[in-house]
Amino acid sequence: MVKVLHSNFKLNGESFSSAEALKEVANHLVEKGNNDEPAIGKFILEWLDKNDYIAVKTSGSTGIPKTITLKKEHVFNSAQATINYFDLKENTKALLCLSSEYIAGKMMLVRAITAGWDLHIAAAEKKPLESLESNFDFTAMVPYQVFHSLTDLHKVKKLIIGGGAVSSTLEQQLQQVSTKVFATYGMTETISHIAVRPINGAEKSGIFSSLPGVIFSQDQNNCLQIHAPEVSEEIVATNDVVALISPTSFKFLGRIDNVVNTGGVKVHPETVEEKLSHHIAGTFFIGSEKDDALGEKVILIIESEEMQSLENYSELFKTLSAYEKPKKIYTVPQFIYTETGKVKRAEVLKKLFNK
Repeated sequence: MVKVLHSNFKLNGESFSSAEALKEVANHLVEKGNNDEPAIGKFILEWLDKNDYIAVKTSGSTGIPKTITLKKEHVFNSAQATINYFDLKENTKALLCLSSEYIAGKMMLVRAITAGWDLHIAAAEKKPLESLESNFDFTAMVPYQVFHSLTDLHKVKKLIIGGGAVSSTLEQQLQQVSTKVFATYGMTETISHIAVRPINGAEKSGIFSSLPGVIFSQDQNNCLQIHAPEVSEEIVATNDVVALISPTSFKFLGRIDNVVNTGGVKVHPETVEEKLSHHIAGTFFIGSEKDDALGEKVILIIESEEMQSLENYSELFKTLSAYEKPKKIYTVPQFIYTETGKVKRAEVLKKLFNK
């Protein structure tokens, strides 16, 4: 049974006597709201309507963005799983600082509306906590926001990070904060996260563990398959190569469509990027280009106006195996990003080599 609206739900401190009262506020946000407020209002109206589904855009980081429909029953189940896992009871004071155009922002709204949270809205910008004096029990951010909010994280008790990988550098910095921080794994098709990894504190781990009711398997390419009947009637197949630790835990290795086959050895760019992230300032990624001898060779692409040479990185590359070492460095003044801030690797490479 989908519980559409909890009587204790508050939005920016305002309570609602009925769904109709909440709809009035939602309509006002659609018509006169700033920043992400129209999207918030639009989704609240969609959640309260008579349809048994919602429409959600995918991020488009690995292909063309598309709109998919999700059953409200499954969306409610996903919200309940997060609420129970992180012990976020009614009257939880939470902050929404992600775009409500996408699943992560929508799910913060659903959790709050159905569990009776006190939800506050901040613009989905890089420093959402900076101008806020209040403290919060819970929020969700992307890595970019977390990186720019390190000095303000004391305002949050529990933080989940999604929408991209947490770099080794950021993970080290998060050891110094009092906030309980978790990396999450999921996608639009799984209605946000279905696995969690503690980043700091006594339970910190490099392994993702499933939320209750979720089971993992692998296909013939070692890509993760997700069995989550509470949020999807079908098995969700992914392009994410993992080391399966158990039916409920895995270590993420990288995306199969990013794998570089160099001299017969498969190199996961994400693994190399993690090793380099301590030492390269700014945005970069590992890619490949054709090579007569190796088939493909590993290359390093850096977002920079300045040319870079291999000699500058010779010491750094000593931490890598022979096959992992980039054979060439390219610089691109401006990467291409999705609306949710992920680098569109394939498009950057296409632009680079179609000069």
